[in-house]
Amino acid sequence: MQCPLPFSGGECVTLAHGGGGRLAWELLENVFLPALGDPDHHARHDGAVIDVTGKQMAFSTDAHVVSPLFFPGGSIGHLAVCGTVNDLAMCGAEPKWLSTAFILEEGLPFATLRRVLSDIRKTADEAGVCVITGDTKVVERGKADGLYIVTAGVGIVRSSTTVCPKSVREGDVILLSGDVGRHGAAVLAVREGIEFEPPPLSDCLCLHRPVLTLMSSGVDVHCLRDCTRGGLTAALTEIARDGQVCLRVDEAVIPVSPGVAAACELMGLDPLQLACEGRFVAFLPASQASHALAILQADPALSGAALIGTVRESGTKGSVELQTTLGVLRALDLPAGEPLPRIC
Repeated sequence: MQCPLPFSGGECVTLAHGGGGRLAWELLENVFLPALGDPDHHARHDGAVIDVTGKQMAFSTDAHVVSPLFFPGGSIGHLAVCGTVNDLAMCGAEPKWLSTAFILEEGLPFATLRRVLSDIRKTADEAGVCVITGDTKVVERGKADGLYIVTAGVGIVRSSTTVCPKSVREGDVILLSGDVGRHGAAVLAVREGIEFEPPPLSDCLCLHRPVLTLMSSGVDVHCLRDCTRGGLTAALTEIARDGQVCLRVDEAVIPVSPGVAAACELMGLDPLQLACEGRFVAFLPASQASHALAILQADPALSGAALIGTVRESGTKGSVELQTTLGVLRALDLPAGEPLPRIC
């Protein structure tokens, strides 16, 4: 199914399943922000920070359309909670309350729905957040691939500074909280019926606790971004563009698990572009790199945290340079499309 949308200049773009990366960026810049955004305050982040009677609150919303509904390491219910909790955490907030809306397809087995709801409750309880309101709608058979979930969340900002791309400074270091690409590889494997040894498991995980630990330990976090659709490549590119800085990352130190490496080699995919649902990048002063990295490496829920790059004092603003394992530099950019549609 395709749906044409007009761009601001009168041209037309065709949206198809799997549209992501560069197309998503163009939609934001040319369609959504001109129509709905504040022209004087086009903040581009994982959520909005608002003042509520003198208290800084974060607010975020997300839709989840992953197929299949259950995958190695998680489910659409687990993913729905983690996705919104993580978006709030990337704003420097402690997540507190969630809403959920369900688009249910006619004929969905009650056993499937109960399993998804159980995953939502379990994940929310473990994260320390409450689901306080919601909605349900039923659509005709064949219209929703079982079910879709929309979640929104509110959290209390705990950072003493503004955590966003425009806070990134030249000389900052870039930390990655763990190995990349596992969620995308796990969904691919089960969707295509491909067996790998070892099999990749989704990294779907709530990230607010390591983020809050960084901030409470005195780390001056400038920016955070979880590596979801478009993977590490999209996260870095978006921050570079929004912050108008030049980033350089070292491919040799970016952790990739053997299962993800095998899947990417077989399918011709780039692990840096595969979605993660439990990994984030953090930008902070170089003087605090060792302390922050030790905190992330000590967290048992994370795997392979590493310092992967720096914010350069020279170079093209808004760009990302990858130092490859062959010793050459190449530019990273937003992928032209989503290599694995329907992964979150």
